Amino acid sequence: MISIRNAKKTYDKVEIGPLELDIPKAGITSIIGPNGAGKSTTLLMVGRLLKMDEGSISVAGLDVSLTKSEELAKVLAILRQENHFVTRLTVRQLVGFGRYPYTKGNITQEDEVIISKYIDFLDLTTLEDRYLDELSGGQRQRAYVAMVLAQETEYVLLDEPLNNLDVSGSVQMMRHLKQAAHDFNRTIVTVLHDINFAAKYSDRICAMKDGNIIAFGPVADIMDSTLLTQLFETNIEVIKGPYGPLAIYE
Repeated sequence: MISIRNAKKTYDKVEIGPLELDIPKAGITSIIGPNGAGKSTTLLMVGRLLKMDEGSISVAGLDVSLTKSEELAKVLAILRQENHFVTRLTVRQLVGFGRYPYTKGNITQEDEVIISKYIDFLDLTTLEDRYLDELSGGQRQRAYVAMVLAQETEYVLLDEPLNNLDVSGSVQMMRHLKQAAHDFNRTIVTVLHDINFAAKYSDRICAMKDGNIIAFGPVADIMDSTLLTQLFETNIEVIKGPYGPLAIYE
């Protein structure tokens, strides 16, 4: 479980929190909300990439503020929006970085098997020797996600994994994430801007606005016309679509 207790962060006169949230194990939890709601800030605090001003956060019983980095890295992996890897890395070299908490750079044959596993899982086998700057945006994003999954942590945090992807690439990415949560029993927490992608592929949704958690629960509970209209301050009607609830902006 990810447990957030009274977590607060203030910067640039923006206040996030106090946040209280328990995210159960397994499946996909998506954080949605308007720009400036505090979605990415919350994710970065959970991933210890942003220090809290107050409160506590634990992942699988480990206090993220107190746990040693090498121990936490075997439980929790995070992918930020901004990735600054050297573009002359190959896909395989990039995915290999996911093994660093275990190998400290000394890749074993066992690690090579794990690297291949996630390259294959993200449909990157034919691209594994390509350099990152030779890939499309969607291919590169899949390579980053393969790297994070290769860390083989129970908890995975993804900050806007659909950023810069077209509709087809977004569908492909969310299908991979859904399968990863199911096949590898991962707990995936992701920040998404698209309500309908969150509704279709998530098990739970956390709705945020103005630095606070407005609602959290199963998809069916959050996909409510009144709640979403309040959240985004525009008229949104939720209808029954062919694959589940569908949000329509009026």
